[in-house]
Amino acid sequence: MTRSYGPDLTPPWKRSVPAPEVPAERDLVVEEVGTGFCGAVVRCEKTAEGFTVTLEDRHRRHRVFPMTPSGFLLDGKPVTLVRPGSVAPPVPVARTRTASGSVAVQGVRARVALPSRIYVEGRHDAELVERVWGDDLRIEGVVVEYLEGIDDLPAIVKDFAPEPGRRLGVLVDHLVPGSKESRIAAQVGGADVLVVGHPYIDVWAAVKPSSVGIPGWPEVPRGEEWKEGVCRRLGWPVDTPAAWKRILASVDSFKDLDPALLGRVEELIDFVTAPG
Repeated sequence: MTRSYGPDLTPPWKRSVPAPEVPAERDLVVEEVGTGFCGAVVRCEKTAEGFTVTLEDRHRRHRVFPMTPSGFLLDGKPVTLVRPGSVAPPVPVARTRTASGSVAVQGVRARVALPSRIYVEGRHDAELVERVWGDDLRIEGVVVEYLEGIDDLPAIVKDFAPEPGRRLGVLVDHLVPGSKESRIAAQVGGADVLVVGHPYIDVWAAVKPSSVGIPGWPEVPRGEEWKEGVCRRLGWPVDTPAAWKRILASVDSFKDLDPALLGRVEELIDFVTAPG
């Protein structure tokens, strides 16, 4: 009796198993083995040296890496990234991005709330921040509360008593030169309190009209209640809770919001979570 052998005489239990091939689909989050850089796939490109993949971390920094065998970790396990479409079927992966665009952290419980806080003017502001930044805020341990207006902001800040390790960030609507809001905000200061704002009269208008399915946010004359005026001019029932529900449902991620709001909220989160 004869037995034919292949060229590899290594016993099966000693043979290295090649890392599985995973399509480098956009937003797939991986870690590069050599540097430990963790980020989401932005694009794949063909170069003279071979294929490369560009990763983007949560701070929007980009790094380009060669797509070498076993060069990346996915959920802690080595993988070989390949061009999308070259492997079928694709490997199912968990959601890799939060609604704010940050890298999603899987299997982590919400952090115990920090002493620091973020205050916003109203309930709609709080609900919009939660919809887009909720995952990030729970990981960071940041609580967002709403004030029902900022007329008493100086007293509210004084009562909160900001100090190192107990910072306060405040998001204000319609923070433009000469507005009532800007005069109130000017009365608040200190190293451990930050007041920022967006230019819109109400946070509704921070949602991109295209996301809501309207050509633009209508002009409402002074003296007319703005939200009701918006409903009338858009042909919606004058029912502001129902209108807000409709607007909020149109927001799936940061891409549905105007940059004037995005930057301010990110600024507040960075401020209240800064070390020390």
